[in-house]
Amino acid sequence: MILRLWILLLAMVLSGRVLADEVSVKRGVEARFEGVKIESVTRTPYAGLYEILVGDAIFYTDEKVSFIFKGDLIDARSQKNLTEERQQKLSAIKFEDLPLDIAIKQVRGNGKRVVAIFSDPFCPYCRSLDRALMREDDITIYTFLYPILRAESPDKARTIWCAPDRAKAYYDFMLGGKEPTPAASCSAPVEKWLALGQKIGVRATPTSFTTSGQRIMGARPEELVRLIAESGK
Repeated sequence: MILRLWILLLAMVLSGRVLADEVSVKRGVEARFEGVKIESVTRTPYAGLYEILVGDAIFYTDEKVSFIFKGDLIDARSQKNLTEERQQKLSAIKFEDLPLDIAIKQVRGNGKRVVAIFSDPFCPYCRSLDRALMREDDITIYTFLYPILRAESPDKARTIWCAPDRAKAYYDFMLGGKEPTPAASCSAPVEKWLALGQKIGVRATPTSFTTSGQRIMGARPEELVRLIAESGK
């Protein structure tokens, strides 16, 4: 019983020390960089480094704040990009909170694998990702039109959304350059698309989300397909 109490006391002291160190590092960074809003400071298990989160950017420093650097931290043994893994964790969302009713839905095969993609009609990387995913069977793709690249993007997104077959109109335009047929009268949720993207921090297209909430930026189809499969397990 006494041994357990000593172990508990030691754990409390150590955790308090870590917390105190993180607090002092935060104060040190704030003293050197006035006006910088720090979201959090976390001690890493690597060489006494501390992670500093500013917005969605990750920086690293030592306990004395004698240096600060921004870059990828790689585990030499596993060759994992620890910074990227951390960013993905921090930027994860709750997939079930996505308003799928304002997304274009396409189901192929049994539709078991699910992904949501934010796409601008004039985004060449979105076209590349769409083309790559056309090779995948048994998948459900929810495409949120996110018209941010050009002044004409909102109008093009509206025309696609208002087409009789939204999915067909979207893929005909993205993969074949076929213009969607304008509807006589139709309202598209353009403002909702933009508000949703801003809310969850979508800053570029394409940005994809797996059902586990993991975020994948850019046209990285092989990685995306792997993560979709892992999320569906």
